[in-house]
Amino acid sequence: MRVAFELAREAAARGDEPFGSVLVLDDTIVMSESNRIETETDIRYHPELHLAYRACREYDSKTRAEMVMYTSTEPCPMCSGGMLTAGFNSVVYSVSSDEIARITGRELSVNSTDVLGGVTDVVGPLLNDEGRQVHEEYGWA
Repeated sequence: MRVAFELAREAAARGDEPFGSVLVLDDTIVMSESNRIETETDIRYHPELHLAYRACREYDSKTRAEMVMYTSTEPCPMCSGGMLTAGFNSVVYSVSSDEIARITGRELSVNSTDVLGGVTDVVGPLLNDEGRQVHEEYGWA
């Protein structure tokens, strides 16, 4: 989870919103991504969605079903949809959708459990104080 926090801080430092994620297989990080929607000028470049895309290209469904994604913030509905297709074992987040909606002032539409329930276990919040600190450092306006 702390690697996801560092990736979120790296995203913020380069001008993107502070989100980061890692994909783990057998207790080893096999992929990592940070938010790049601004720097890549691509609204789809959320770390969770991009990891789901890459995992589907590089791993078979059986292997993906053993993977765990650790992400700094609970995945949005778009990312959850990509993760549903990828079929990961679980996702572990630090800051919930409800919290990030309050922090950013944006409306919450759908929690990841509503999309992933029954396919991918959703676990969190984990290390919530540290995750919130990443967003406090960013200073959402």
